Amino acid sequence: MFARILAPLAIASSFLTIASGTPTSPFDLFARTSAAGIDVKSLAPYLSATAKIYLPDTKEFATYTTRWSNLQAPTPSIVIAPGTEKDVQKIVSSHAGVMRLNMREKKQQLIRPRQVKFANDHNIPFLTYNGHHGTLTTLAKMDYGIEIYLPQLNSVTIAKDGKSATIGGGANVKNLTDTLWDAGKQTVTGCCECVSYLGPALGGGHGWFQGHYGLITDQFLSMNIVLANGDFKTIDSKSDLWWGMQGAGHNFGVVTSVTTKVYDIEQYDWAIETIVFSGDKVEQVYEAANKYILQGGKQSADIHDWTYWQNDARYDTEGPVIIIYIVQEGVTTVDSKYTAPFHDIGPLAATPQSGTYKDLAKWTGIALESPPCQDFGFNNPRFPIYIKSYNVTAQRKAWDIYSSVVAGADNPYYNSIFMFEDYASGAVRDRSNDASAFGFRDAHTLAAPLIIYNSTGKAQDEAVKELGTQLREIIREGTGSSELHIYVNYAYGNEGPEAWYGHEDWRQKKLKALKKKYDPKGKFSFYAPIA
Repeated sequence: MFARILAPLAIASSFLTIASGTPTSPFDLFARTSAAGIDVKSLAPYLSATAKIYLPDTKEFATYTTRWSNLQAPTPSIVIAPGTEKDVQKIVSSHAGVMRLNMREKKQQLIRPRQVKFANDHNIPFLTYNGHHGTLTTLAKMDYGIEIYLPQLNSVTIAKDGKSATIGGGANVKNLTDTLWDAGKQTVTGCCECVSYLGPALGGGHGWFQGHYGLITDQFLSMNIVLANGDFKTIDSKSDLWWGMQGAGHNFGVVTSVTTKVYDIEQYDWAIETIVFSGDKVEQVYEAANKYILQGGKQSADIHDWTYWQNDARYDTEGPVIIIYIVQEGVTTVDSKYTAPFHDIGPLAATPQSGTYKDLAKWTGIALESPPCQDFGFNNPRFPIYIKSYNVTAQRKAWDIYSSVVAGADNPYYNSIFMFEDYASGAVRDRSNDASAFGFRDAHTLAAPLIIYNSTGKAQDEAVKELGTQLREIIREGTGSSELHIYVNYAYGNEGPEAWYGHEDWRQKKLKALKKKYDPKGKFSFYAPIA
């Protein structure tokens, strides 16, 4: 019966004792006592033969609980890797008995098995993992409980008519992209190969094809979801919850699979030109980006540009450099009408490359083998903001502060990156801004300083928060808006639901009403909570 529980489960203790305590913050919703526990033996028989359970002090537990960023990371007590979608429901709502430890009498007492909801009836928190790049500080409120680890649910099934595909909740971008490509298909996904497909999608989701088709979430046709009460549902646009799942989905349930639109590959050729500038060219670079790429919101669906501010030892500069990637679909060389204005500025280097869509992650440094897909044990907070165009005065002010902080090979922030991601976005704006919980369809560019460092403690963490916030505030002031609009999947964690989902009163009321209806006890409140 316990072969499905990987060794060493040798159940030296047949249950896992959960730390005692009481709620300490609005997000710490699950009252605990010293009698709370998770009985592995009683849960295991209700899971599929391919499900796996990992306890602390195992290699697998350490691997599957590791986060990309160590800043205020969640700390689950047990990892369960479902083998089927129904396993997820059973973890949340299982027919099982619970072993409790009577601390006062120091003896075990077995509660007779009965019909119970495993996690829910015993106030055991649970948090879904697939990939590990979510960095919100709100995740730290999950300081005990069950990690539901999804990567076994990674199936990709293309419909016979070739117009849709059903994708398991554990699929990552690389897995999905390769599978679709081999079948002559494509769809909107995130760009980084090691990131999950669904995680970004539930917060809207940006990608290279969004200029043609819209956000990742805009492609959804239906989804299987386990709700907070343990119900397993298939929902689509007929459900009132559908609106909330498209942009604020982390707040309402565990999505175990989704059926999404897919499209025939139209262009097999893709090209990129990587152009590098010294910091004295900030104004010229972003004036050119506004004029020749963004074009006042009229950007072509086949053109994208990213810029990174980062240190690069290959160039003889006193501080970081500006690296711009200009990416074009359907060509073997990026059209000179996009690249020539940047050549005229006087770059340090310009490198053209050509290939296919599958080369984009490697070209832009976010392939499976690239540093952003490795776990180095660093803190990696981001401070994102959406903008409609570049204010070159603000860009200069931010550059001067950022470059002075990260310059120098011995600098603790040497590996940091200030990112400006400009995807074609026409099809994102084609859908009304009230059509989904994603509230920032009028944005053109996603900016975010990413401060990478090996933390020495709380004082440094606080200093980094102040730095990142200062840099973001400079960019916000340059927009002329008093509101902060951010991409929830890059959020630091302290910005709040208006900044994450939209400032309109009606939007916030609608989100709160859905939360009250579908998750009144706040089971899903660790990732950018609505309230």
